[in-house]
Amino acid sequence: MAVEIDTSAFTEEAYELLSELEDSLLELEETPTDMELIGRVFRAMHTIKGSGAMFGFDEVAKFTHEVETVFDKARSGTLPVTKGLIDLTLAARDQIRSILDASRGGPVADEANANRIIAGLRALTPQADAVVASGAVQEAPKAVSDGPHVYRIRFEPRAEIFSSGTNPLLLINELVEMGSQHRIVAITSGFPSLEEMDPERCYTSWEIFLTTTEGENSLRGVFIFVEDDCTLNVRLLDREESLDTEAQGKKLGKILLERGDISEENLGKALTPLGDRLVSSGLVPADKVRAALTEQRVVQEQRQQQQSKAAEVDAVVRVPSTKLDKLVNLVGELVTVQARLDQIASSLNNQNLQLVAEEIEHLTAELRDNTMSIRMLAIGSTFNKFKRLVRDLSTELGKQIELTTAGADTELDKTVIDQLNDPLVHIIRNSIDHGIEKPEVRQAVGKPLVGQIHLSAVHSGTNVLIQIRDDGKGLDPHMLRRKAVEKGILSADAVLSDHEAYQLIFAAGFSTAEKITNVSGRGVGMDVVRKSIEGLRGSIDTQSELGKGTSITLKLPLTLAIIEGLLVRVQDEFFVLPLAVVEECVELSPRDLATSHGRHIVNVRDEIVPFIRVRERFGITGERPTIEQIVITNLDGKRMGFAFDSVIGQHQTVIKNLGESFQHSDEFSGATILGDGRVALLLDLPRMVRYVELQETQEIGGA
Repeated sequence: MAVEIDTSAFTEEAYELLSELEDSLLELEETPTDMELIGRVFRAMHTIKGSGAMFGFDEVAKFTHEVETVFDKARSGTLPVTKGLIDLTLAARDQIRSILDASRGGPVADEANANRIIAGLRALTPQADAVVASGAVQEAPKAVSDGPHVYRIRFEPRAEIFSSGTNPLLLINELVEMGSQHRIVAITSGFPSLEEMDPERCYTSWEIFLTTTEGENSLRGVFIFVEDDCTLNVRLLDREESLDTEAQGKKLGKILLERGDISEENLGKALTPLGDRLVSSGLVPADKVRAALTEQRVVQEQRQQQQSKAAEVDAVVRVPSTKLDKLVNLVGELVTVQARLDQIASSLNNQNLQLVAEEIEHLTAELRDNTMSIRMLAIGSTFNKFKRLVRDLSTELGKQIELTTAGADTELDKTVIDQLNDPLVHIIRNSIDHGIEKPEVRQAVGKPLVGQIHLSAVHSGTNVLIQIRDDGKGLDPHMLRRKAVEKGILSADAVLSDHEAYQLIFAAGFSTAEKITNVSGRGVGMDVVRKSIEGLRGSIDTQSELGKGTSITLKLPLTLAIIEGLLVRVQDEFFVLPLAVVEECVELSPRDLATSHGRHIVNVRDEIVPFIRVRERFGITGERPTIEQIVITNLDGKRMGFAFDSVIGQHQTVIKNLGESFQHSDEFSGATILGDGRVALLLDLPRMVRYVELQETQEIGGA
């Protein structure tokens, strides 16, 4: 009966390896002689090839083998890492991903492209073979290690070594400096009596147990000038096959046998216990037993470290995102039920029930915080994706651009990160195409030839600020106004500040490109950015200086599932505002209305703040209260008020998506269920403001 193999584990691991591979290749392009990076690329390819063959991905294994072969030559120092090799390897990485995507139902991978890549890689190989044949490579670079390894170096100098002016201790010190940890055992059993000792002869040998990232060749290189004056034995102690043979580490007797310090016959005489018995019986000198015991401890410690690392890996559990989403939904339902329980306990005025409700509230809050923290991911993985985008696009446009990042460890909700990729792609492409000048233009105005795009992220209260900054030509507000008028986006007599003119780049159909290219010029892109960011309940702001560059800042909530909100009421309708944008609440009295002369403005400590009366905006009938409540908010640096009948207070809001019937209601970004079962709508405040401003503009234009 055929056994069906689950390949999902392999594909997920392969996708992660391909992502790491891309990062390594881009780093390697900057430092092409970094042997650690070359080794990292080789190991990624080797793992993908081996796992692919194991899980039946023969096409992946066969194709990856070609790249692995080339990087094996680079690893041995016979093939230089060039831009051409990096280009081919990045293309190979994309081809492997295409093959994996095809296995998941995606488009079939282009076989002709794979053949072109293989031909390009093979064309590089004869060059490496020619280098070897010519003898140009005199010494291979140091071997690349997967990490620190433990070596046993047995150094036995000849008795006459002093006559050549050699000091063995200096060699040992040089060796020790190559490692992070070391243990040294001096073997003095060959010492003669004091009467027979010659001070010009060496009677001591040493065994050094060294933890190092260096390879065997580098260790042997320390003794290169005394090779004829000593016996040298270098052995790697922490090979996996040797560490895994005995669960409790290597036995002392076996170590002595392997080292040649005792014969099987003499070992049999000693049996157990070994240590003192071997010494007392005269079968093995005490210092050699001590060296063997040191080796035993080193091997056992190394094995414990490997087991500890394996335990750390095993502690990470892969969970499908759908299960995580379901958990968050269940926690959201629990929060709603807890609010209902709290309301019932308060209404019944039952002390025991109130105590239980408080305890459940505490547990629910802790469960909510822990669940939300599970969904938080570092934004660094998203940032790293754009290094390839900048590299390829700048090459295509004939520009030199460097991408730098900061705040890669800043965490955001997984849902926000997933939806953030496309907006950031549009912004970065726009910076590359419209912002950064060509090298000759930058040189003419005294700028460095290489343009800079800087991506940064930082926490700001309950939000994350993501900034995309370039040192390009900046935005010309006069040109933006002119283009907006030409495209009918702006009336000819409209008066805009420079900051408002910068925001025109997010208008639908707006473009400053003179011709259509693969990158821009079709009037789409930045308006998609604005809609996407607002869909995440975020905001976007642009600052620019002509000739100096442009900075675009995205302000995003940490999470989209559960937020702290302010619950308000108009007649019998309930609404929720994100508490993060709320500054204060003030009363709107009849006297305030009289002094405003019918305009929707309120004086807050000598500052005029415009407001929107929500009752009028949504056509809610009923008698308006004598004193209304105005919630003052800060939206993109502007203060705006919203008038309600009453403010109920802070409310932990579990956000539910609106149904298809409300998908065109731009002024609502979701809903929540209150403790008594009623529904409260979550207001999208920036869109409300924009909608009202648009209405007022149309009314003025019609007049």
